[in-house]
Amino acid sequence: MNHIRNFCIIAHIDHGKSTLADRLLEHTSTIQVTAGQMLDDMDLERERGITIKSHAIQMEHEQDGKKYVLNLIDTPGHVDFSYEVSRSIAACEGALLIVDSTQGVQAQTISNLYMAIDNNLEIIPVINKIDMPNAMPEEVEDEIIDLIGCDREDIIRASGKTGEGVDAILKAIIERIPAPTGDPEAPLQALIFDSVFNSFRGIITLCKVTNGIIKKGDKVKFVQTGMEYDADEVGVLKMDMKPTGELKTGEVGYIISGIKNAREVKVGDTVTHIQRPCERAIEGFQVVKPMVFAGVYPVDPSDYENLRASLEKLQLNDASLTFSPESSQALGFGFRCGFLGLLHMEIIQERLDREFNMDVITTVPNVSYMVYEKTGGSKEVHNPSGLPEPTLIDHIEEPYIKASIITSSDYIGPIMTLCLDKRGELVSQNYVSGNRLELIFMIPLGEIVIDFYDKLKSISKGYASFDYHIDSFRPSKLAKLDILLNGEPVDALSTLTHDSNAVAFGRRMCEKLKELIPRQQFDIAIQAAIGGKIVARETIKQVRKDVTAKCYGGDVSRKRKLLEKQKKGKKRMKQVGNVQVPQKAFLAVLKLD
Repeated sequence: MNHIRNFCIIAHIDHGKSTLADRLLEHTSTIQVTAGQMLDDMDLERERGITIKSHAIQMEHEQDGKKYVLNLIDTPGHVDFSYEVSRSIAACEGALLIVDSTQGVQAQTISNLYMAIDNNLEIIPVINKIDMPNAMPEEVEDEIIDLIGCDREDIIRASGKTGEGVDAILKAIIERIPAPTGDPEAPLQALIFDSVFNSFRGIITLCKVTNGIIKKGDKVKFVQTGMEYDADEVGVLKMDMKPTGELKTGEVGYIISGIKNAREVKVGDTVTHIQRPCERAIEGFQVVKPMVFAGVYPVDPSDYENLRASLEKLQLNDASLTFSPESSQALGFGFRCGFLGLLHMEIIQERLDREFNMDVITTVPNVSYMVYEKTGGSKEVHNPSGLPEPTLIDHIEEPYIKASIITSSDYIGPIMTLCLDKRGELVSQNYVSGNRLELIFMIPLGEIVIDFYDKLKSISKGYASFDYHIDSFRPSKLAKLDILLNGEPVDALSTLTHDSNAVAFGRRMCEKLKELIPRQQFDIAIQAAIGGKIVARETIKQVRKDVTAKCYGGDVSRKRKLLEKQKKGKKRMKQVGNVQVPQKAFLAVLKLD
């Protein structure tokens, strides 16, 4: 155990974690030559240049004549995937904190750092990208010293591109990160920090053994679900899975036990032996709370069961996704899914399409509200259609977030205006270093969900970084805005919005839908309504054939007769015709401005 080191890499998005991880793998001869981003193996990750999943891999390194086993977990940097980071941190004793020498400390750097400190991890600060011409290592070192109070000598300068500083990082990992602690003689306790679905082998659980030993053929039990299995194969994670026959205390590896049902594996669960079980499960692992809710419906209603199976397999690989069945008048049967943010929602939609060939419609995202009724009861509502009658509601509370925005002082004005327009309240502002400062705002989550992040990036020319966590629920004056097409409500487009901007939002929505819904053979009336009151209307004119083309000259009554005949046909068509709303229209609501 003294020769094992478990560590993860944490940083803000785009600070070069995965590139540096590749250099570490090359240096320890785990892989020969990289073909760019070895750990980011999903097509989506390579296309977008972001890490979506945390990836575990084992390396071997020799120092002072001793062989060490290093277990590295590379984590995502985007705020929507911070749950992946919290799981990785739970399986480690140390963390490399990577800061880009051209950008300095960002919001996500701070939040990931606090998460690591809460778990008592040993932090090794690394300044990356020092080969860049615009690098400012001295200023960034000052920021790191202010942040974690380390000495200047503790900070390692490195470059993921050239491989500079990789030796120093490996040396620091072995010298500074403590070896895992645990009792090999105690009953087995292993923390599941991830799971992967394999269509041939079933579900592969990735875990870290904190006490005891697990061997191939052992009979094991999952504490939370109470299910019992045989450990068919046990091993460690190199570039591929490598069976070893046993996992000892402090090691990170995988267990294959032929589990076919996705519901039987919970990330954060504890694995133990049936004969000699541990007394209690491993603590300190939080259950994720989704923040953004949206309906996901199959385009073809017969795909409903396939969609359920696809979501279950995705949930295995991404434990922060939650879903429950629901139905809609316009879209039939589907699922109400909970996501951690808009990027998370977009990625899940892409993965459903690519990995499972599922064609889905996603409704307007919204957040959960607490509705207090006059009778004294209260309930959580994720969907505008789930609201009780307005006469029964006493008041509604909406979730507020505490947002931390780090930016240079040049952009303070526009950023403050943006946050105040979103009903935000400034809590505090303090200088991080030089001309960079941190703004703390309390903002309703519902205002953030749609387009806040995009706007923040564009007004700060990409320099502001944003991080948030849920703070509390507060009473709010909300209105339910319905969209009617030819008098029929489309529940997939209905939203809950603040009373003050409901009318303007309804008007913009009608204008946008007029552009996106194709013209039909009959007039389509698009209306926005709050309760029984119509607040906006647009009309899509019908497509008309020139029925009078064959009348040239002659009496005008002949033309009028033909037009009257057409008018009757259009009226009859309006009664039987229904309006098809394209998927673009559901997504356009997100881009309203």
